[in-house]
Amino acid sequence: MTSIAQVDPIVASVIQHRLLAIVEEMGEAMLRTSYSQILNSSRDFSTAICGLDGRLIAQAEHVPIHVGALPFAAKAVTEFFGEDIHEGDVFLLNDPYHGGNHLPDLTAFVPVFEDGEARFWSINRAHQSDIGGATHGAYNAAATDIWQEGIRITPLRLYDRGELRRDVLEMIATNVRHPRDFRGDLAAMIGSAHVGERRLLHLAAEFGWPGTHAAIKAVLDGAERRTRAVIAQWKDGVYRGEAVLDDDGRGNDNIQIRATVTKRGSDLVIDLSNSHAQVTSFVNSSYPNMYSSVVVALSYLIDPDTPKNDGTFRPITIFAEPGTVVWANPGAPVTLATNHCGQEIIEAIIKALAPACPDRAMAGWGRRFRVALQGQDPRSERPFIWHFFQARPGGGASPAGDGWPGGGEWQAAGGIKFGSLEVTEVRFPLFFRRHEFRPDSGGRGRYRGGPGGIAEIVVETSEPAIANTAGDGVRYGACGILGGSDGAPHRYTLYSEGRPPRAIKTKEVGLVIGPNDVLVLESGGGGGWGNQALRDPAAVACDIENAFVTKVNAETAAVARDIENAFVTEVNAGTAVSPPPQAAEGD
Repeated sequence: MTSIAQVDPIVASVIQHRLLAIVEEMGEAMLRTSYSQILNSSRDFSTAICGLDGRLIAQAEHVPIHVGALPFAAKAVTEFFGEDIHEGDVFLLNDPYHGGNHLPDLTAFVPVFEDGEARFWSINRAHQSDIGGATHGAYNAAATDIWQEGIRITPLRLYDRGELRRDVLEMIATNVRHPRDFRGDLAAMIGSAHVGERRLLHLAAEFGWPGTHAAIKAVLDGAERRTRAVIAQWKDGVYRGEAVLDDDGRGNDNIQIRATVTKRGSDLVIDLSNSHAQVTSFVNSSYPNMYSSVVVALSYLIDPDTPKNDGTFRPITIFAEPGTVVWANPGAPVTLATNHCGQEIIEAIIKALAPACPDRAMAGWGRRFRVALQGQDPRSERPFIWHFFQARPGGGASPAGDGWPGGGEWQAAGGIKFGSLEVTEVRFPLFFRRHEFRPDSGGRGRYRGGPGGIAEIVVETSEPAIANTAGDGVRYGACGILGGSDGAPHRYTLYSEGRPPRAIKTKEVGLVIGPNDVLVLESGGGGGWGNQALRDPAAVACDIENAFVTKVNAETAAVARDIENAFVTEVNAGTAVSPPPQAAEGD
């Protein structure tokens, strides 16, 4: 193999960008061929290339929480099949205790061969609209073990030397509620992974396998150097941060995720051992999902143009305790963990490191509050499962400026979209009366958190539909940081004729939605960054003009600036402006 000293840095850079182009093309193929709206509109999938040893070589910028767990899945498939991997094979996996994030995220693996020997995995991980289990839509808030959440797929061969194992496919498709969509989405995943295989083989043919391997090593080592150079600039010390989940829906409230981060030189030791004990419901995390959350937090603190690969994450050492909410014992339910407690792991780490790198730390992004609706479309008399992705929560503010309006959750960082409302109304018996930004939902600060959204939806079914919810954040909003305030929490309400409005809880199953019931779903905003007394008055005026902030709240913020600067006493300020209304708890 060519030594690293013989690799032309220009060639290494070309190959680095070619690898990125490959995984991005895999994503475009997936977007254009998948069946389900959760994939072809909301883009809840990720693509990557890993070595057979699990090294992450390249990833596309899709859903960050997916990718950090992929090396564990790649190693699990390699270790299970060993030498029994052949050209034309395709493998599947979704089990969180074998490298999956959660059961809905099915992963397809296509091996890439060099001179008859498997060298790489071309990978597509995609969230399925249903994966079986006790409830539709993959999120079972009532689950007390993982077997109630869906079908578990440990390393499994679906194609054997190019031949489909029809019995295996039939078995899996029989265990999901919409087998037609599942088959179409799975075919798209496999096609996407084959695109990666072909493009990687073409790359190697152009540069030669020795040069390709040497360039990959140079890319990984270069990512490590760049990451360490950033970390080395931060102040050494021991830092602590904490994030809190509302509850687990089963009587455990205020679930703490605690991070102790030790920074020495260019190394980070992240200790999550003091986190809350494992709980009853699906907010627990497996180790791969916990690891992925940690590396996502680091990714947000380093230079954005640093490739995110195996080298990037070498400076990290992680300590955690089995039996805690961040590393549950095998068999515990974990479906919500990609969002919660995954997002709280990210939050605790960034809160801890904010004093060490205030010019890089961002405020919290809005939390997830998912609704999955199952019913029958009266126009076609066909069953449907619809996942609520509209009215995304707001993104967190940062030293670079205000948070993105409707940016989504921290663990996805804008990678998941809400798709076209018009297409949604064509596909599902739903009518959107309004879909707009939610005023005053972003946290205050020198830079404001991004506003969340409001969706008012009429459910136009003839028979009652059933909703399940999965989420958090009606008690605790997205965290403000370095003096910024928290974003507003969520507020979801069901309106039924002849009944009082009903607050929708974040973790419930079997919620009956009658014909022509109305859902008013108000998502939380992102956290604010920095002291609000330093906010530019012109930015406040712009916020009012764009209806991101109401005039009353803007005036309250101005008074706070006056108090901060001692222009006005607190007593006199209190008589001038009434306090803004507080968001009601919905859970």
